[in-house]
Parts: sequence; C-alpha cells; structure tokens
Amino acid sequence: MPSLKYKRVLLKLSGEALAGEQKTGIDPETVAAICGEIGTVLDMGVEMALVIGGGNIFRGLSGSAKGMERSSADYMGMLATVLNALAVQDMLEKQGYPTRVLSAITMQEVCESFIRRRALRHLEKGRVVICAAGTGNPYFTTDTTAALRGMELKCDAIIKATKVDGIYDKDPAKHHDAVKFDSISYDETLARRLGVMDATAFALVRDNNLPIIVCRMFGGDIRRAVLGEAVGTIVQEN
Repeated sequence: MPSLKYKRVLLKLSGEALAGEQKTGIDPETVAAICGEIGTVLDMGVEMALVIGGGNIFRGLSGSAKGMERSSADYMGMLATVLNALAVQDMLEKQGYPTRVLSAITMQEVCESFIRRRALRHLEKGRVVICAAGTGNPYFTTDTTAALRGMELKCDAIIKATKVDGIYDKDPAKHHDAVKFDSISYDETLARRLGVMDATAFALVRDNNLPIIVCRMFGGDIRRAVLGEAVGTIVQEN
C-alpha cells in the first residue's frame, strides 16, 4: 500500500457537482463517476467524511435574496443536502463501500442523527460518513459545516474538490493570464479575497491550522492529494 500523508480527510463537494451537465437535480452517471473517484481513495485505507452542498436543488442564500425569510430558506437548503447525501450513499454502497448518513437535523426514518462519537466510530470501522443538513442552524453554509466537522472528526485535512485544478489569483475561465498558487497561507488567501471558503469557515480552519487542499474532482487528483503529492493548491500556515 502507498504511504499516506493524510489518513483521515473531509471531502467537501458542491451540490452542483452532482447535477453534471444538466446543472440542476441529481445525475446518476455523474454521481457514479464521483463515487468512483472516492472509491480509489477508500481502497488505500483512507478514512473519509463527506460534506455535500445543496445548490443543485435549493440554495438558501439565493432563496432569501428573492424575498424568502432567511431562516426558512436555509432550512430548505439543509434538507436539499440530505437528498444529495442519500444519493451519494446509495451509489457508494452499490460500489461496495459501507456508508452512513449522519444528519444535524433529526430524521430517524432516513438517516442517523449526527453524534460526534458515533461518527468517529463509523470512521474507525472503515465506513464513509456523510455529514448532512449543515450544522443544523440557519445562517451557516456547508463550507462552515466542512470546517466544523473536519475538526470535530479529527481530520488531517479538508479536500475541496472542484472543477478547477487549484486556487488562482483570478478566475481562470475569464482571464487567460490567471496565476495558480501551489501553496498559499491563510492570511494571504484572506488578504487577496480569493474566496476559497466563506469567512466563518475560513476563520475556523485558520485558528485550528487545518490544511485545505483545493483540487480537481476527477482525474485522480483526490487520490494524489492524500498521498501528499503536489496537486492543486494547499492552504496552510507557512
């Protein structure tokens, strides 16, 4: 087995990633491909927790911008993350990986409630833990959930899998001269307003010195990241 740099990681996925080319909803083929990438990491013995957004179904912040009360909109967004979590759980288990969905909002008929010690035990037993329903509170994003759960579950790093291969000084889709960072400090990320995570989430990881790795979702980058290879961009203290 290859030597792992990160033995327990939290993988943060956007909800939009599950939609594939259709932009909204859940595309089973895309979910299968994502779970295939996750499987290559699990096969190395990595313990993994997941946090998945809900933007492919409903985004609380955009709902409140259109006149909904923010708390109601955020609760709807939390429920959207549960739908995504169940979809990923189903596909991971079809591919042979035992998975548990732990929700911050109690819904015992479909998933377990998030209890930290229970989640840790699942990880120790080799099960994938999907943390759903955000923090269970409005006004907090799934970025904040990823930071919080990453620390609660004693993860060695947060891996944020995206469409791009790292963090750039400006949008590479719009600017051909965009420069990619191989490594960057928390303070410089904030100073440059690079938007890796929202401010609340970023404050949590910075205060606890939890590395963030931003890399591509496909192409084996997640696997290379846990091995400690130079892939994507790592945000940590210099």
